[in-house]
Amino acid sequence: MMGLATNLNRLMQWRVIGLTETRRHCPLNATFDTGEKLFLGTCDRTRAGGVGVLVNTNFVMNIDSFEQLTTRIGRLRLRRCGSIPALTIFVAYGSTSSYDEEEIEAFYTDLKKRTPKPVINWDLFTSLTGFWEDAVVDNIDEEYDRLVQYLRDSAREAEGSRATKSRLSYETLELIRQRGVARAAGNYQLTSELAKRCREAIKEDLKERRAAVLAEAAEAVKSIHNARRDFANRKTKMTALRRPD
Repeated sequence: MMGLATNLNRLMQWRVIGLTETRRHCPLNATFDTGEKLFLGTCDRTRAGGVGVLVNTNFVMNIDSFEQLTTRIGRLRLRRCGSIPALTIFVAYGSTSSYDEEEIEAFYTDLKKRTPKPVINWDLFTSLTGFWEDAVVDNIDEEYDRLVQYLRDSAREAEGSRATKSRLSYETLELIRQRGVARAAGNYQLTSELAKRCREAIKEDLKERRAAVLAEAAEAVKSIHNARRDFANRKTKMTALRRPD
């Protein structure tokens, strides 16, 4: 790993590199002789997963903390230092297509919960824009207008993200979790029963989601045909839930 850092320093400029498949049973926090900082998380029981980060020498002083939130998601917090703002960097190792669809869905749901969403305090924004308008009313240019428009668009997106419905409901995700626990415990009869319930719940969730997408398109006076086609293109087959027979 030290050789990798040395080669990277010679080949290109870099600050933080995300690492996956660490396959460690114990976490590692190490500092190389050359000054780079290495954090490695742990894998699961099957020796799969594990994430980490390699931080450049010039960036080590900015490190606040590194946490492995799951075996596939890590979070590096960096403090504000000089002209460099405070940052939070997520390292995510997504499941491949060989994994069950419910495990892939659960990973992205978990990642979405853990990553911060943009939030704008509209009252504060209003007071600030009012202050700016008083201060620069004689010097408003296109750049100022673009800034105001960007903030308004961001506020609408932040508001809309809270109303976005996941493809799978909480109840369905709980069934998927229970199925994984039963399979890990070797209870194949319960696994089969839960798999059947998962298939039915997923089918119902997708039906409700399709209806919601079409309703949203109708309210926005958008093409129902295009909305139906887009939904069909994004719909993923739940092949992992098929019965062995």
